[in-house]
Amino acid sequence: MQDIEPLHIAILASGLGAGGAEQVIAQLTRHWCAAGHRVSIIAFDRPGDQVYHRLPPEAALHRLGGSAGALGMAGRVFALRQVIAAERPAVLISFLTKNNLIAALATLGTRTRLVCAERNNPERQDAHPLWNRALGLLYRRADAIVCQTDAVRRCFPAAVRRKLVTIPNPVARPDVLPAADERQRICAVGRLTHQKGFDLLLQAFATVAPRFPGWRLTIRGEGPDRAALEARIAELGLGGRVELPGLSSVPRGWVAECDLFVLSSRYEGFPNVLGEAMAAGLPVVASDCDFGPADMVENGRSGVLVASEDPAALGEALAKMIENPAERQRMGAAAAQAMARFAPEPVLARWDQLLVTVMATGKERRRSPVPAGPAAEARR
Repeated sequence: MQDIEPLHIAILASGLGAGGAEQVIAQLTRHWCAAGHRVSIIAFDRPGDQVYHRLPPEAALHRLGGSAGALGMAGRVFALRQVIAAERPAVLISFLTKNNLIAALATLGTRTRLVCAERNNPERQDAHPLWNRALGLLYRRADAIVCQTDAVRRCFPAAVRRKLVTIPNPVARPDVLPAADERQRICAVGRLTHQKGFDLLLQAFATVAPRFPGWRLTIRGEGPDRAALEARIAELGLGGRVELPGLSSVPRGWVAECDLFVLSSRYEGFPNVLGEAMAAGLPVVASDCDFGPADMVENGRSGVLVASEDPAALGEALAKMIENPAERQRMGAAAAQAMARFAPEPVLARWDQLLVTVMATGKERRRSPVPAGPAAEARR
């Protein structure tokens, strides 16, 4: 990081598991520790929970636990404020919507700069209207708000749009490559939730499976929809053709298992797994949902985009890719080339420049309550 003294940077996360935000946090932590900065990671998980992505030993971990609901949120604000008071970081970088609200409250009246990172589609998240109203007000407390695509800017109230900075996710270079021999396997990866559209994928695969009896589908991940997905597999007669084996034992281990990657999400922020698949040279079929896939995939060249929440279109795209190995090879090579623009070095340099700007232009925080404003300003 140029033109700035070593900083104490705190990063707020929900946990340190296998998610996309957690992977970006790990990359930023390694990058900033290597540059000589002091990095503290504050997470609302338990000390014994798994750390899925590698962190440098010099990074400090503060694992605060915490429960759900309003009382849990108040407790998280208090716990985070205690850490900030004790550690006095120069800047706090908060990841994920609810954490951003907690961070804005916890840093009120402090000298700690605040950068909020939105990692999903705010229009599609199941948040109470009061959350949205509070965010519209409290995002004014942030020195900057990081978005992953320009399109997501429409989701923010006009009063805070001047604070928005677009930085895509850094897509790590492949450390796992597809197998040399064809496995006849389609792979999808993500938390087992409604957002990821795995129910739609099962419906699509059910139309493909009879035509290609040698092909199987693996869905990697864990989450609350496991039982429902298992029931749906049985209902569609896909037992033995679809597997739900949980998380890969190592990050990106699933790359070596498949010949074709599919993203079936109803909505996204910037799907890391799609970038990882493309960087590894896998051909991809992706739902053209808001936001991210269209920024990553050039339809027909580096992959195939299909209408969001359309199982028939998804199934037909999968069938065409299965039928044409040469097309899969061509698109996989183009996909790897396309990911060069998301290489870690230039993307992480944009985070560096953001911190330079925040530290140079940030002002001491007001010690008064959150400024009131017309209710209309807080509405989307």
